[in-house]
Amino acid sequence: MDKKLDLAVTIDKSSGFCFGVVYAIDMAEDILDREEYLYCLGDIVHNDEEVKRLASKGLRIINHDELKDLRKEKVLIRAHGEAPGTYQLAMENELTLIDASCPVVLKLQNRIKNSYDEKELILIFGKHGHAEVIGLQGQTNGDAIVFQDLAELDNVVLPPKFTLYSQTTKSMEKFYHIKSELIGRGYEVKANDTICRQVSNRYDELERFVINYDVIIFVSGKKSSNGKVLYEVCKKHNPSSYFISDAEELERSWFNEGNRIGICGATSTPMWLMENVKTVLESY
Repeated sequence: MDKKLDLAVTIDKSSGFCFGVVYAIDMAEDILDREEYLYCLGDIVHNDEEVKRLASKGLRIINHDELKDLRKEKVLIRAHGEAPGTYQLAMENELTLIDASCPVVLKLQNRIKNSYDEKELILIFGKHGHAEVIGLQGQTNGDAIVFQDLAELDNVVLPPKFTLYSQTTKSMEKFYHIKSELIGRGYEVKANDTICRQVSNRYDELERFVINYDVIIFVSGKKSSNGKVLYEVCKKHNPSSYFISDAEELERSWFNEGNRIGICGATSTPMWLMENVKTVLESY
């Protein structure tokens, strides 16, 4: 039998769901307490374990193609928000939408819609195909240019003047670097910092947290954009950082006897999942 490692394990108190995700999940659970099932357009959160938990309560995840075939049902709009076409389809199909769009995302959608109505050319710093970005681009009838990094713009002919927005969970540091780089290239850039402060504040909080531990276990769904960004923060300030999606991915060989272990996660990582990881680590 392996010798007990006696690991000292601490969960980062600032980790876990952001208020937008909490709002959506609370809304779903409230309905599922009273009704047998509820449809949700896309994964309610980019965390497979939490999606499975809610599916066991009756949450049915559907995609946009499946939405077209639904009639007179209730459908939850998750925190990422939706494009105007989704609301139009819901009216046509007599669907009841339970709108749990994050207020930060809704505000951004409105700002982009206003810019588009003012005939501004819009660039969005965001992940291609991400649910939030699809909703943002939908405010411009698909005309906005979406890019994940500056290299994508090298072969794009841009006008001398345009408006720059960002997906709410992107790195603030990268956003301002992109802004200054584009200005340096001679463009007139009207930049709108629309990054969620609950997310951006996590960078500093994580930086302060991870330096206190021998090993960091970062828990996140692999689909989470926010998770990828926050894990890079961990790795930068504590090279002994490991990315896992659930406790089964832990490896005993990562730890030495008496190590201080810090557990943290994305804004889409449920606290119960981090608690499970803590329990396994303490059993080593």
